[in-house]
Amino acid sequence: MLDYPALAALAQVIRTGSFEGAAAALGVTQSAISQRIKTLEERTGAVLIHRGPPPEPTEQGARLIAHYDQVMLLEADLHGASGPQPVIRVAVNADSLATWAMPALAAAPGLLDLVIDDQDHADQWLRAGQVAAAITADPGPVPGCDSFPLGAMRYLAGASEDFMARHFPNGPTPQALSRAPMLTFNTKDALQLRWLRQVTGRRLSPPPPTHLIPSTQAFVSAARLGVGWGMNPEDLHCDPADGGPLVALFPDHPLDIPLHWQVARIAAGPLAPLTRAIRAAAARALRPIDR
Repeated sequence: MLDYPALAALAQVIRTGSFEGAAAALGVTQSAISQRIKTLEERTGAVLIHRGPPPEPTEQGARLIAHYDQVMLLEADLHGASGPQPVIRVAVNADSLATWAMPALAAAPGLLDLVIDDQDHADQWLRAGQVAAAITADPGPVPGCDSFPLGAMRYLAGASEDFMARHFPNGPTPQALSRAPMLTFNTKDALQLRWLRQVTGRRLSPPPPTHLIPSTQAFVSAARLGVGWGMNPEDLHCDPADGGPLVALFPDHPLDIPLHWQVARIAAGPLAPLTRAIRAAAARALRPIDR
């Protein structure tokens, strides 16, 4: 049987970033936190924390924290407002978070712990048992999860007028696209290359030079400032509030990314209000998924 005070210590070390912070959060001494984790590691036969700094969970440690969070979520659902707030860990892509998802996430019945990851990879957090729910591109469902289609997020390839004049004087031809700097969110972001294959009919080799900009807001700002071209959510592409206007490279060639909400069945009951809020917000903000 798992030692839940020890699991609480493990979770708090990771969330507060220190053994001292965990001790303060749980109202015990720092040596008590260390002893609880040592005992838990001995019982599980595995190292659970990379001591850092800052401390980071091992894969086994992350699974145990996720299990603890799910148990606390079920306990909170059973006891109502009288118990401590559970932690709700959700994987969400940055563009959804920046556009339509945050108001819906406010319906979470506890404290949010958001994992920001690409929609093409978010299902891996569910497979590893490290989140209770995720927004994914894969309809799944991941084993042990329920999957709900949300809709398609439309992306437009855009750049500033000055960038278009400098790099595409004769239009965005394959040759020009192979040389013009593009924007990429991070190494997992394949939207630009996927769109290039869609409009050119081939894989550009070598791929165009790229800037890595891991922030949705900074990404669209970089496009407006003429740093490069990139795929932005339609709402941000058309929003004039952040600098100059963006010009669509091919207005008739958007890229629609289907999104799905996957939730672990063990947490489905307590997370039902969150699931309803996510589905309602997506219905207002996203396009229907083409079948």
